[in-house]
Amino acid sequence: MDRAARNLMEVMEVIRTLRSPEGCPWDRKQTPAMVKNYITEELYELLDAIDSDDSVHIAEETGDVLFLLLFLARMYEEQGSFSVADSLERIRDKMIHRHPHVFGDTQVDNAEQVVANWQKLKVQEGKKPKESILDGLPASMPGLSRACALTRKAARVGFDWQEAGGVFAKIREELSELEAEIGEAKPARIKDEIGDILFSIVNLARHLNVEPEEALRSSCEKFRSRFGYVEQQLKKQGRGPTDATLEEMDLLWEEAKKI
Repeated sequence: MDRAARNLMEVMEVIRTLRSPEGCPWDRKQTPAMVKNYITEELYELLDAIDSDDSVHIAEETGDVLFLLLFLARMYEEQGSFSVADSLERIRDKMIHRHPHVFGDTQVDNAEQVVANWQKLKVQEGKKPKESILDGLPASMPGLSRACALTRKAARVGFDWQEAGGVFAKIREELSELEAEIGEAKPARIKDEIGDILFSIVNLARHLNVEPEEALRSSCEKFRSRFGYVEQQLKKQGRGPTDATLEEMDLLWEEAKKI
């Protein structure tokens, strides 16, 4: 038995012990709905680790996500629904079936052919045909990522701007519509127009081969870092943001940008 297989079995044994009557009261009271929230949190921590390109941190966060997935599977195993072995067997068989160009005799010339074959193989597996090409995207996906995925699916069948210039024009159009709605002071319409602007910007990001969720995360971190500099400089003066004027904070902000 190799190291990975041995460690996997040991982690599963730890989980069984934690969930046992003699185990941990907190772990025993967990439900799939509770664990779902932890998985979401740990996934975002893993994304941060990947962005930092720190292999030690990535290894730790990957372990946290794997632990929660195994923990979740154990709860369903206790219910008699399925086991970890069932999940592993299914994904193994699925991946082998959907990669006939690797495990079979099918020939492909590029990644696009792989994607086309993938969809055909899903149908062969008995997957229910989608009523729309936009079906299959979880409503719980982050909004920016879901918008990007929706427009990418539509683009595959030709429903797309021919070039980024068309998206720029659409963004300007949506901005004008927002300005008009602000003048009318209709909250529901303002919300709709802001949503349209965000959707159009996501479309532009896709055209420019930029992942919008990653771009926004990067900008959030940049804002946090620069504002942190403003706070630090004011603290050196014995003050805080509430004690400074906007002009003073703007000057410090410009210093942060240069740094």
